[in-house]
Amino acid sequence: MMPVTPVKTRIPLTSFGHLITEVKRQLFGIEPPASAELTGWRKYFNSYTIQGRRNCVLASYGLLAGVAAAYLMHKRNKKENQTPSPTA
Repeated sequence: MMPVTPVKTRIPLTSFGHLITEVKRQLFGIEPPASAELTGWRKYFNSYTIQGRRNCVLASYGLLAGVAAAYLMHKRNKKENQTPSPTA
């Protein structure tokens, strides 16, 4: 059964992004910009197109992986530089 919403939709609510787009359009009167209006980095990272959403997700995952790799490399380097304390 499809979810019920007070917003009249023309598309099935199969994703949260579709719901948000419809709510913006119907309740707030916000229309998504035409693809010609999107310039610069907004053309590639936006919440209006599937490709823009995908790029945001990939950038987030890439950033997370980069931070994790930097942390692990720093931790490993710190461990290698420690010298065992001499016991008397």
